[in-house]
Formats: sequence, structure tokens, C-alpha cells
Amino acid sequence: MKKLVIILAATTILSGPVIAQSVGEKTGVNSTLGIAPKTQDFVTEAANSDMLEIAAAKIARQKGNADEKNFATQMITDHTKTSAEIKQLIDSGAVKAELPTALNSSSQSKLDKLNNAKPDEFAATYDPMQVAAHEDAVSLFERYSKGGDNAKLKDWAGKTLPALRHHLEMAQQLENKRRGATVGAVPNRATPAPYGAK
Repeated sequence: MKKLVIILAATTILSGPVIAQSVGEKTGVNSTLGIAPKTQDFVTEAANSDMLEIAAAKIARQKGNADEKNFATQMITDHTKTSAEIKQLIDSGAVKAELPTALNSSSQSKLDKLNNAKPDEFAATYDPMQVAAHEDAVSLFERYSKGGDNAKLKDWAGKTLPALRHHLEMAQQLENKRRGATVGAVPNRATPAPYGAK
């Protein structure tokens, strides 16, 4: 039994860096290690996130329910603001980086799923996507605000975090409400007879 525990512990310890590395390779950011991304990587990820949020929100305003439409309106307002702020930091010369001009392939794929979702399937795609997107954004901004290599951008990331955390809470509420509605929508089944009844 002790050997099994030792083997499991060693496997867990050794697999951690491999998993972290593979996640970092997929996202382009060393997300699971808690290491701050380089300035260009942060700018690319943050700008891509803003573009996806705005584009997804525009679809949500057409296909979503009332809660999703309200959430989407907030996302358009807030992510348009952060897009303008990061662009201003770059235009002023305070941050040396280039903004992406189009969504990366992963984000475009997510957007395509939203575009292709039927209205009655939209929430099941949009709501969990928003939770995941804002978890990633909060992680990205936390890591850069703690260890970024550009002081002004680091300060901006820290000041932007509370809004992103609020977005995450809002997205989680949307997802929880959707799940609650889905659970409540299970078709009625006949109540089983009490034990021993014929």
C-alpha cells in the first residue's frame, strides 16, 4: 500500500510540469505555472480576449435570452473601454507592443460555434464559454499585474482586474441559472410507488 501511495505521489509531482507545459504551449501563455507573460504576449492575449468578447456579445444580443443580452451589453461597453485603453498605452509609447488585427484561430473557432448555434442551443454554448473566457482573463491579468515587465501596463492590468472578476461572477451566475433551468426541465416521470406497494 505504501508503495502505491509513493508511486501515485511521484506520478502527480512529475506530471504537473508536463501538463503545465502543454497548457502553456496551447495558449501561448504559461498559465498554470503562475509565470507572468511577456509584454507582447500579454497584449496579444488581452486584445484577442477583448475582440472575442465584443464579437460574441454582438451575437448574444441577437440570439440570447434577456439575461444574456444584458450581460452582452455590459461586455461590449467594458471590453470596448479596455481595448481603447490598451491601444492608448501603445500609441503613447508607454508600452512597446503590437496589437493583433484579427482573432486567433482558437477564438475564431469559438465565434463560429456561437454563430452556428441555434437560438435554443445558444445558452449552452455561450454561458460556459463566458465563464472559461473570464477565468482565463482573470488569470492573465493577475499574473501580469504581479510580475509583468512593463510598469505602466502592470499597473493598468491591476486596475482592470476588479472589472474582470466582476465579469466572471456575472458569467458564473448566467451559467448557474442555465444549469438550474436545465435541471428543472427534466421531463416529468411517474412517481415510483412506495416500497412494497403493488
